[in-house]
Amino acid sequence: MEKKKLTVRLGIITVVLIVLFLPGFSELQKLREENSQFKKRIGFLEEHNNKLKEELSKLEQDPVYLEKTAREKLGIVKKGEIIYRTSSQE
Repeated sequence: MEKKKLTVRLGIITVVLIVLFLPGFSELQKLREENSQFKKRIGFLEEHNNKLKEELSKLEQDPVYLEKTAREKLGIVKKGEIIYRTSSQE
């Protein structure tokens, strides 16, 4: 009889502990997953930031690259130049 009472008490204590700690454990797992996602995002953004810094450095230091980029992205032309555009036929 004594063993049965001890087993029941241990069972009740186990259930109570599970009920108390399971929500916290679930929340911890969720926060760990979010943290992992944020670390991946930070890595991506740092890589992108480094590429932008390289681009800025090239634009500031290389006049040939600056001119090429301005012509391609902004459509800038030198004085007296004529632009010829062809239309593709479908």
